[in-house]
Amino acid sequence: MMASRRRGRGPRRERSPVATVLSWLYALLLAAPIYYLVVSALKTNIEIFIRPFAIPATWLWENFATAWNSAALGRALLNSVLICAVAIALTLLLAVPASYALARGEGRLSRIITNAFAAGFLIPPFAALIPTVILAIHMGLFFTREFQMLYLPASALPLSVLLLTQFMRTVPRELVESAALDGAGHWHTLTRVFVPIARPGIVSVMILQLLTFWNEYLFSLTITGTAPATRTVQVALPTLISDSTNYGVLAAGTVLTLLPVYIAYSLMSKRMQEALVAGAVKG
Repeated sequence: MMASRRRGRGPRRERSPVATVLSWLYALLLAAPIYYLVVSALKTNIEIFIRPFAIPATWLWENFATAWNSAALGRALLNSVLICAVAIALTLLLAVPASYALARGEGRLSRIITNAFAAGFLIPPFAALIPTVILAIHMGLFFTREFQMLYLPASALPLSVLLLTQFMRTVPRELVESAALDGAGHWHTLTRVFVPIARPGIVSVMILQLLTFWNEYLFSLTITGTAPATRTVQVALPTLISDSTNYGVLAAGTVLTLLPVYIAYSLMSKRMQEALVAGAVKG
């Protein structure tokens, strides 16, 4: 009976000590900057330079309030959340149908359009800065959040479409043919067949674009400007830098700007894992 139990369990994979050590070293490399940032947010300038990695002698929680008020981070966070939410929604609204069409297309036109999206990687962001500003001025949307909401999806479409196209090409042809036999049109085929299977890819695109949109600085500074009513967190945070910078306050402001995107990333990562597990069970 013991032998049958051992056979039922199958071979047990032993983890290499070297792999374990390397994993812990990698985790330490990731955690060290975060730890330094958090403890610095609770210190004075002198303590940051004298005892950089030590626990604060006095926990200066008021650094967070100072950063929040001095840089008007409340309004900036609201602007960033609004811009990112609308931009991600528009990106998916455009990228999902385009990816569906390219995944189902097999002709020369489909390859040409795919290559056109791939060509978007060849355009450096700096090259598009001046034309983008001119376009915003002609549209009467310069220094507005609305133009930023339109520009970000346009810049994200090449990568989003190519990634989602590869995910949607993994949909079995039998499922598509079965849906067609049941009388499903393109809309029902997209929403009932392709989107559920490509859900991990959709969540991956959301995570990737969230990090890109949230950390965007150059176009946010140029398009939305530095006015407190329209600026994003990446534009508001440098206002804490001056000739007599309080680095504890600056670190506290940085922590405050990281929290929303970290929470959103954690939630979406969990959804992606659930989608992957669900897909594996169905498969």
